[in-house]
Amino acid sequence: MARSVALYSAVDDRLTHYAVDVDSATLVRKGTVRAPAKVQYAWRHPSQPYLYVSTSNGGPRVESDYNHVSAFAIGADGALLAHGESRPLPRRAVHMCVDPSGRYVLNGHNYPSSGITVHRVEANGKIGDCVVQATALDYGIYPHQVMVTPSGRTAVIVDRGNKALGDKPEEPGALRTFGFADGHLSAGGVVAPRGGYGFGPRHIAFHPSKPWLYASDERTNQLYMFRYSDSGIEAAPAFTCPTLRQPELVRPRQLGGPIHVHPAGHCVYVANRADHTVADRDSKVFAGGENNIAVYRIDPETGEPTLLQHADTESFHIRTFACDPGGRLLVTASIKALAKRDGDHIRHVPAALSVLRITADGRLELSRTYDVETAGNQLQYWMGMVGLD
Repeated sequence: MARSVALYSAVDDRLTHYAVDVDSATLVRKGTVRAPAKVQYAWRHPSQPYLYVSTSNGGPRVESDYNHVSAFAIGADGALLAHGESRPLPRRAVHMCVDPSGRYVLNGHNYPSSGITVHRVEANGKIGDCVVQATALDYGIYPHQVMVTPSGRTAVIVDRGNKALGDKPEEPGALRTFGFADGHLSAGGVVAPRGGYGFGPRHIAFHPSKPWLYASDERTNQLYMFRYSDSGIEAAPAFTCPTLRQPELVRPRQLGGPIHVHPAGHCVYVANRADHTVADRDSKVFAGGENNIAVYRIDPETGEPTLLQHADTESFHIRTFACDPGGRLLVTASIKALAKRDGDHIRHVPAALSVLRITADGRLELSRTYDVETAGNQLQYWMGMVGLD
């Protein structure tokens, strides 16, 4: 019998629940709940039916004064119910996670200053007090993700850095590690190949059983594999691969995106995203670029990724995607609608959830897409799937 799966899609401050039929690769929209403000990211408790959600009334490089982390209980049918009081955050969180023990929620911040905020998780799943950090630490230039290694003893900041812009020189990126014990962070190491220049990691994903870390590079459209241990991440990647179908043709706003390793560990998936527009008569239309999922086979002995496929999603700018816990479906969430020239016509392409089957060798087959309404400036900013039994 297929495991029951729920999908949650966040548009602005609304979290919508979809029931997932894994066998038929279909979604059925259920209910919607409101979060305190626009959802930035969410993470399921590793063993209990709770979803933790970070929200903000700001955005990238936009001042915010209403920021929170909240808990929702996940019902047996997947419905969400607010669980305890929301806890304030000092500024917008760009990413968040729950550590493998389920005892702490970590939020990563990058504007107007970099940092990590840690909250305790109570035994009942509610969010507890903030853990005051005793030491000022270097969190980098522009963190884009915070993660905890599978051992639970190391936190990682994925510091994207910033590309050169006008008279402003490039700001180098890095992977920054911190000791993590009882909710407290301590100084660790910095991995910055070539001094971090030309290194712009956005997200990382850990292999489920091997000490291998995979990183997507937003600024250079690359996939890296690093070996790591609790003593740190190796100084240079063991393997590097391009993520684009046409790496020699990089258009404006062609960005590396989120990354996930298949639950069985035999493949890794990276999103390529693009949304640059140009004027076309009275409209702005998509100017070209790749919006797909790059699929790589993972060598079981070395961890080396080998490109298998680029799977199109029939949507634009995939900010988040997820595999179902059984590893049979992958669903992508495009962030917004765009217009596209189609011959003599301009076609409106809504934001969407694209459902792809995962075949035995890890390749993807697009089954269907579901339109997602994003009125005005609203964005489909996060999506994830959880198992219910």
